[in-house]
Amino acid sequence: MIRKLLIGFALVLIIAFAAYRHFHHAKPPLETAYIGSRQVTLWSTTAQVREPVATVAFGDRVDVLDRFEDDVKVRTTAGTVGWTDQDQLLSAEFWREAQDLEGETARMPIQARGHTRVLTNLHIEPARDAARIRQLDKNVPVDLFERRTVAVPTASTTKIADTSENTPVETKKEDWWLVRAHVQSLSKEGLTLSGWVLGRFVDLDVPEPLPDYASSAGMRIVAWYELNHVIDDSGTTRPQYLVLGTRGGEGQPCDFTLIRVFTWGKQRDRYETAFVESDLCGKLPLNLTAGKAAGGDAAFSFEDWSAGAADVRSYHMHQTIVRLERAEGSQPKKRKHGRG
Repeated sequence: MIRKLLIGFALVLIIAFAAYRHFHHAKPPLETAYIGSRQVTLWSTTAQVREPVATVAFGDRVDVLDRFEDDVKVRTTAGTVGWTDQDQLLSAEFWREAQDLEGETARMPIQARGHTRVLTNLHIEPARDAARIRQLDKNVPVDLFERRTVAVPTASTTKIADTSENTPVETKKEDWWLVRAHVQSLSKEGLTLSGWVLGRFVDLDVPEPLPDYASSAGMRIVAWYELNHVIDDSGTTRPQYLVLGTRGGEGQPCDFTLIRVFTWGKQRDRYETAFVESDLCGKLPLNLTAGKAAGGDAAFSFEDWSAGAADVRSYHMHQTIVRLERAEGSQPKKRKHGRG
């Protein structure tokens, strides 16, 4: 009798265990995805009456287990299962594209630094309708690498018939910049994000007193670089700068149209313009070899497209003298340079 009871009890345990395995065994995922918002709450069900089961952050990996209309059931790496909205997820393929873009900027020279001036969308491509990687808060530090001009999308308008000839309408363009964003919540984990942002949504962190010098010359600064440094009479280290700029608003065909070099003048105890060149159609990136020792020689080069084709222009700076080093056989153009 006791033996039969033990056998029956064992059978019950086996059946119960099999049922548990059937209903609770980890379900294989449909796909892998990543959280695309700052913080996302996972819910116990899709019903109106529900409870939060977990909170996940941007970039967290999840397994997609099921779908119901616009909701998806996901499992976190910790094993927590819950429901969220499909729009809160980034596909694994899109996440790889974003990581590839991050790897690309890691190999590019930084052309300028700034910060977001408003709430800004970080896109995978330089277009307003391109997929968004993440929304950046105001005052997020960014490194700038590459500029592109893109036609501003226009709303369709009703054509009014008239007898006048059709005249071509000039397409308005806007600046986009490839940037790397240093998001505080991500930086703690050593994670940065790269993508494209509208240029007007970024303020450049140009060191003083360069903005005043540029403003007095009617110049809009695009990028700047420390060529070398000198020590003033008080023992203070003074960087000497190369500044790239242009005139006019955004959408210009050239990345920059003029360059200026500012050196520290000990006699007047202020920065002075040591070199000016204009009538350029410069293309970023600019390649720089900065002087390491105080007052050390520096060199820089970039592509000039003012003649309709790429002309690599290389410059050498010795003390406060900047000279163009032209390749043998090339024809020099008239340039405006000197002190001013």
